[in-house]
Amino acid sequence: MAIRVPTLPAAVVPVLVGSATALGDKLFRPLVFVAALLASLLIQIGTNLANDYFDHQKGADTPDRLGPTRVTQSGLIPPATVRAMMLVTFALAALCGAYLIYVGGWPILIIGLLSIASGILYTGGPYPLGYNGLGDVFTFIFFGVIAVVGTDYLHSGQLRAVAVLASLPVSMLVTAIIVVNNLRDAPTDKLVGKRTLAVIYGEMFARTEYALLLLGAYLSAPLAWMWGGASPFVLIVWFSVPLALNLLDRVSKQRGRPLNAALRDTGRLHMVFGALLALGLLLG
Repeated sequence: MAIRVPTLPAAVVPVLVGSATALGDKLFRPLVFVAALLASLLIQIGTNLANDYFDHQKGADTPDRLGPTRVTQSGLIPPATVRAMMLVTFALAALCGAYLIYVGGWPILIIGLLSIASGILYTGGPYPLGYNGLGDVFTFIFFGVIAVVGTDYLHSGQLRAVAVLASLPVSMLVTAIIVVNNLRDAPTDKLVGKRTLAVIYGEMFARTEYALLLLGAYLSAPLAWMWGGASPFVLIVWFSVPLALNLLDRVSKQRGRPLNAALRDTGRLHMVFGALLALGLLLG
């Protein structure tokens, strides 16, 4: 419950796609794939634990919250234990990162430090990103663009257009997960002073943002083929369009607790889309 297993595909998909861009060009390194996957999962878990801990400390998680039970707020695990789990998890991520730094050099050191810092500062620190309308931007950058491009760089040793372009739809769909979460929590977030974009600009803005992110993911998928040198097989991501249309209909109408299912299914769409994109890159 504390590590939020349903969110973990958000850590898997970027590594799959970044490794597929490399494997498609015969640049794949098996140990890099394993270490990058472990590091990505640990950073995601650490971020989830930080969110659980800091939201409780700041009073953002109340008994009126509409989302799944949070272990700190509910008293299931003492705050000090959650904090210790968070620190251990980030330390393990850094341990995996040591090998990746050996492979990729100083750019990977910077990426690793920034990724861990953003995981903590998303809800922690004096100016938490998620409390000041910056959560969507940092999710797009760190759990999308940097994760995909960084993985490809570890395999290839190059900053490549195909990885940058393949990262765009991944970034949009992982950000869509955050948007549904914030849409669901907008009424309670407003009461406790948590200023997500859904709070600042309203629920209609969040619904529109969600629709544009899903649309952008499908429209940007061909770019890796058109300008990145991938094959047209990347277009198999469009087989997941029925899932996206179903979600668009639900998110446009639902409020409150029913959005928990939409949140879960947006994570599943992200995983299906990412797997299809990786397969399309490999088929080329």
